[in-house]
Amino acid sequence: MPNRMTTTMNRAENTQPDRYKNNKIWTKPFIIAIVIVAILGVISLFTGVYDIRGQEDGWKMFFITRVPRTISLMLTGAAMSMSGLVMQLITQNRLVEPTTTGTIEWAGLGLFLVYLIFPGPTLVLRMTGAIIFSFIGTMVFFLFLRRVKLRSSLIVPIIGMMLGAVVSAFSTFLGLAFKMTQNIENWFVGSFAPVQAGRYEYLWFIVIITIVIFIYADRFTLAGLGEDVATSLGVNYNKIVILGTGLISLAVGIVTAVIGNLPFLGLIVPNIVSMYRGDDLRSNLPWVCVVGMGVIILCDIISRTIIMPFEVPVSLILGTLGSFIFIMILMKQRRQR
Repeated sequence: MPNRMTTTMNRAENTQPDRYKNNKIWTKPFIIAIVIVAILGVISLFTGVYDIRGQEDGWKMFFITRVPRTISLMLTGAAMSMSGLVMQLITQNRLVEPTTTGTIEWAGLGLFLVYLIFPGPTLVLRMTGAIIFSFIGTMVFFLFLRRVKLRSSLIVPIIGMMLGAVVSAFSTFLGLAFKMTQNIENWFVGSFAPVQAGRYEYLWFIVIITIVIFIYADRFTLAGLGEDVATSLGVNYNKIVILGTGLISLAVGIVTAVIGNLPFLGLIVPNIVSMYRGDDLRSNLPWVCVVGMGVIILCDIISRTIIMPFEVPVSLILGTLGSFIFIMILMKQRRQR
């Protein structure tokens, strides 16, 4: 009898997909992905209208603008991708991320109120307002999901986008009332053009956020199994949700204050990674960071070259690509049903 059980278990293990068996991080495909992102980073460093090698101050401008911009692209791509991954685990829904839950719109409202209360606010004040309101908005979304019984997972992002539209409309109303619509427009256009030395350094906090998420990765994965399962396994579900919400708010608030609105990045990358590797946060996190970096660097290169010598906001490229993939995911789920 024990031999039969052992044979059955071995067969079950052998029939599992490779994405669930192989949770190693430093694999050949991962190293190739890092090399591709490094190549894209080098291309980004030498892409632009200003002639770095032909001007006297070319290399000075290289370290003032090009290097900070490329670093900001990498840190921002990792931040938004991680935020989407953690949010999808907490909500048990692959269609949610800061754009589809209203978190970005709440961060924009926080930015606007900071501008309203403090004329000419510093970057720290703007980040503080964006982080606080990102946290409030995300908690409102989670509480709303707990109160409402949803028959379909497709309703979750629709509710989030509806809440975000209401918050965005309120921000627009305040902007019109106080004649500050320009601040809202600047936030809505996510662009890396203004990034330079002295304006991007706060993005390094994303490295700390990544480390904390990696430390609590197993608990976030358990929380993704549901409150009952997580509690039965000894995890304080509510504390993990609050911790995850706080980390998401920090990442989104920093990116919103420094860069602006970057739609759908947290939706595209985690779904692509989970499609091939499953839902283990600890082993997926490095992949999500690297793929997120690659996607946003590629979009930024396209935005800088598509109508040279002018530049298209990277949010336009991301929004177009993200909306297409979002529709593809919806269609796939519908076919499965």
